Amino acid sequence: MKQREIMLNTQLKEYTVEEIGDEHIGTSYDTPMKADAFDMDDNLKMKLIEDKFRDIMEIMGLDLTDDSLSGTPKRVAKMYIKEIFSGLNPDNKPKIALFDNKYKYNEMLVEKDITFYSNCEHHFVPIIGKAHVAYISSGKVIGLSKINRIVNYYAKRPQVQERLTVQIANELKTILGTEDVAVIIDAEHLCVSSRGVEDVNSSTVTAQFDGKFKDESTKQELMTYISNKLK
Repeated sequence: MKQREIMLNTQLKEYTVEEIGDEHIGTSYDTPMKADAFDMDDNLKMKLIEDKFRDIMEIMGLDLTDDSLSGTPKRVAKMYIKEIFSGLNPDNKPKIALFDNKYKYNEMLVEKDITFYSNCEHHFVPIIGKAHVAYISSGKVIGLSKINRIVNYYAKRPQVQERLTVQIANELKTILGTEDVAVIIDAEHLCVSSRGVEDVNSSTVTAQFDGKFKDESTKQELMTYISNKLK
């Protein structure tokens, strides 16, 4: 009887996943994390991922005694924890210093074409895109490179593009103490181009406009800066 219940529960879960299909569902603006996500240190996480990824490779029929494959589980584990998903760990959050706006610059500052690499949380395949970030100082500014670091911190986790856009905007609003922030992201999802529908020409655009950027003229000024090649 217990085995039958397990089979029915498994079938129900599979049915639910099939019903959802390839829809890019985002459940919240916060990355879904377990309460005990950081009870385990990185070294143990990497060891466990290495073991489990080795199992996956063996299930697929790969020969891990081959010199080319023998080190792959360890490389993948290190890549997951130390590189492409390092943004999950709050210890890796960039340290941001605020400076007085001594120049009294009260127009928008735009950092555009910030290249980032993320991963779709539905299929764990890459999202490759560019972020355009703007803010109007309320009296404080941050170093330009810190904007790039904030984008990349939130990108380096399993993501949904809508959530990534909002997370970057919310972080900047908190740091700068202003609502006058805008974030636009244009990205290619390999879960669309390399599998499923296999559309290599499409991209996805998301935007968050807050504060003064909700004003249509300010928004249009920003879009002009982004679209123009000023160099």
